[in-house]
Amino acid sequence: MAGAYDDRDGFIWVDGAFVPWRDAKVHVLTHALHYASSVFEGERCYEGNIFKSREHTERLLKSCDYLDIPHPFTADEIEAAKVATLAKNGFTDAYVRPVIWRGSGPDMGVASSRNPVHLAIAVWEWGAYYGDAKMKGAKLDISAWKRPSPETIPSFAKAAGLYMICTMSKHAAEAKGCSDALMMDYRGYVAEATGANVFFVKGEEVHTPKPDCFLNGITRQTVVQMLKERGVKVVERHIEPAEMEGFEQCWLTGTAAEVTPVGSIGDYSFEVGALTRSIAGDYEKLVRGRLAAA
Repeated sequence: MAGAYDDRDGFIWVDGAFVPWRDAKVHVLTHALHYASSVFEGERCYEGNIFKSREHTERLLKSCDYLDIPHPFTADEIEAAKVATLAKNGFTDAYVRPVIWRGSGPDMGVASSRNPVHLAIAVWEWGAYYGDAKMKGAKLDISAWKRPSPETIPSFAKAAGLYMICTMSKHAAEAKGCSDALMMDYRGYVAEATGANVFFVKGEEVHTPKPDCFLNGITRQTVVQMLKERGVKVVERHIEPAEMEGFEQCWLTGTAAEVTPVGSIGDYSFEVGALTRSIAGDYEKLVRGRLAAA
């Protein structure tokens, strides 16, 4: 599928009904457009099965709770709607995007409790998020923006407004010829990329930032479990930026990123080593149901 995202064939599920893709629109005074009262999920369907679909749906509704947004549909209804949307569009391999937002209504200020809450689900074909980086390793910039303290934002929600600095960081990175940017947290520790968690290899151990002020990704949790089942020691801790000089390998995890090797972060270089390639390969098998049980 090519072209602008508002000019495509297909159908989007909106509040319980299928709407032709080009007709799925909202009013310019939609509350979410002005005040970011929106949460969403990113999911992938492989050969007809959405990987960890229920976990994504439960996180979507939990994000609503963090932002004080009422649930417009139950988890069971959302699960059924995702399956129906894939079938309606004829996809067995696709990216799945549910989004919940406060629409236009009686309130057009910061408060919006009287405005209706909507749910839409769109699906489309989407290849590798970082292009050919899965072979040679992604090149990352180091962002000037930091992940904020959880006392200032609902950092454990997958909320639209939290991605503003991610967009700015990724734009700055792309202007330098990089695929993405690594962000530090408000204390100066290594946090995550703009839309993916990060892992480092040092000797026989894997180190990854402790997710105490950013999203503990579902793919991140999956990879941690895969490593532990292999007998690899996983150390979740605060990581100082200067420590990157001593790490040998690095990869990113996320629904869009899947498991993507990293070749460099700023002035720090990493090899696309055996463990990185092995985990990436096993993750690919796992999501397609081809990984034998440990």
